[in-house]
Amino acid sequence: MFRLISVCCCVAILAAACGREAHMGRVPPFTPSISSIEHSAMLSPGLPLLTVVEAPVSRASLWTGGRQSLLGDRRAMQRGDILTVVVEIDEKAEISNTSARSRSGSESLGIPQLFGIPQRLNERLPDGATMAGAVSIDSDSDSRGTGSVRRNEKLTLRIAATILDVLPNGVLSIQGSQEVRVNFEMRELFVTGFVRPADISRQNEITYDKIASARVSYGGRGQISDMQQPRYGQQLLDALLPF
Repeated sequence: MFRLISVCCCVAILAAACGREAHMGRVPPFTPSISSIEHSAMLSPGLPLLTVVEAPVSRASLWTGGRQSLLGDRRAMQRGDILTVVVEIDEKAEISNTSARSRSGSESLGIPQLFGIPQRLNERLPDGATMAGAVSIDSDSDSRGTGSVRRNEKLTLRIAATILDVLPNGVLSIQGSQEVRVNFEMRELFVTGFVRPADISRQNEITYDKIASARVSYGGRGQISDMQQPRYGQQLLDALLPF
């Protein structure tokens, strides 16, 4: 039994070490972009869009109605197109609650006449003692509570996202990822969600507050991130220990 436990501990330690082996003593590697779903969306064309039949234009004319023309609509609208997502989060929330409750009560029960028993007991009691007020109950309770929540978040990011699919109702499913490596630390940005083509600006941009089911992740991995995280053994003890 002891040998089995030792083997399991060794396997867990080796698995934890292998998770950091990729950037142990070296820079963290980039995630391959060739095998990503964004790259797959760019390779496979989507369904053809319903477009209005344009009137034929003379070859000598400077005006054409296509997307590549000077005044054409170049916003992302089909699978594989790229648009810019602007993430500007500047939120501040402050909540403070205070509650107080107080209650007091007093009860007194006397038995001056109970078949003459109090009078007989009074004769045997010391001077000044009486059974007139045999029972007396006092109660007092006090409860107070105070709660406070304060949060301040500010984040400004820009990321290029790819249209992965065009849903039957015309809504676009987008996803974008970005990695920036500085020395031995990799900063990662990920965004995904659903947008309406009408919400995309003429500059081919969309703000995060117009993205439905938006998922924005901004973090990192590397030597600095590893030092900021508690070790697996400490996390296991924190989960198991009841105190």
